[in-house]
Amino acid sequence: MQSKGAVFTPNLLHPRLWSTWLLFGLWRAVTILPFPVLLKLGTALGLLLHSIPNRRRTIAHRNIQLCFPNLSDQEQRAMLRANFISTGIAVMEVGIAWWWSKERFSKLLQFEGLENLAVEEGRGTMLLGIHFTTLEIGTAALGTVIARDGMYRAHGNPVYDFIQARGRLHKGTSTDVIYERRDVRGTMKALKAGRRLWYGPDQDYGLQQGLYAPFFGIQAATVYATARFAEKTGAAVVPFSHIRLPGSQGYKITVYPALEDFPSGDDLVDATRINKIVEEFILLQPEQYLWVHRRFKNRPESEADLYGLPDRKKKRKK
Repeated sequence: MQSKGAVFTPNLLHPRLWSTWLLFGLWRAVTILPFPVLLKLGTALGLLLHSIPNRRRTIAHRNIQLCFPNLSDQEQRAMLRANFISTGIAVMEVGIAWWWSKERFSKLLQFEGLENLAVEEGRGTMLLGIHFTTLEIGTAALGTVIARDGMYRAHGNPVYDFIQARGRLHKGTSTDVIYERRDVRGTMKALKAGRRLWYGPDQDYGLQQGLYAPFFGIQAATVYATARFAEKTGAAVVPFSHIRLPGSQGYKITVYPALEDFPSGDDLVDATRINKIVEEFILLQPEQYLWVHRRFKNRPESEADLYGLPDRKKKRKK
């Protein structure tokens, strides 16, 4: 069983999409190289991106300033540089996760706490992850040891969507499914059926299905879907982390015990608890987090914008 996005259709061969196929072909060719070489290429790419003034660098720097105010300016800038190196390496890691064979990929992995994946028979599991730059590695790693479903965000380019969906299914079993992020009905049905589903609650999706909760001491728009899904489906919430180890050692994937007394019935209490878990994961390797996301994009009415950047959507409307 596969998601709609992972099914090949003839329209993917339209001439206007050939350039996308070419780019992905080149990307895949590069990832054939040995792991240490890919790390060096990713490092060079990250340093190049860091050297060019751009919107994402501004966002990442501001996030680091907000979340680590006790660091000196020099320390914050060092973390920013390390974060861009990590982001550059992540480009190579996406290729590893999507296209390396399971046998080759597994040699990079170290697991801890896999026994925590065992829940009651027939009970669904929300695999609570966060947006580390190693996200693709982490989800693919779990797919080498368990059957699990995933999620993806449609990007508009059908070739990109197809390759992304297929890539996220690549390391899994034939029972794995991948859902578009907005497919709430499909994900709810999967959890009720006792399936395992990756879920990342650590980005700012606005307040339509969320509320403000503290994140590194700052009010941040936080989705309450983690608690709502668990309540409506009876699913266990099992956090897991995935970090890049020093040098060419590979990756450590740690699965933690399922949350107890969750949900509590209080959205703010539950959202605050989830944000605390996210903070603890980030502190494992702060430079490996996806700081380029505007985590504090939405603000309470009495607060000013924290980034000082023009809203690109509003600019396009003009």
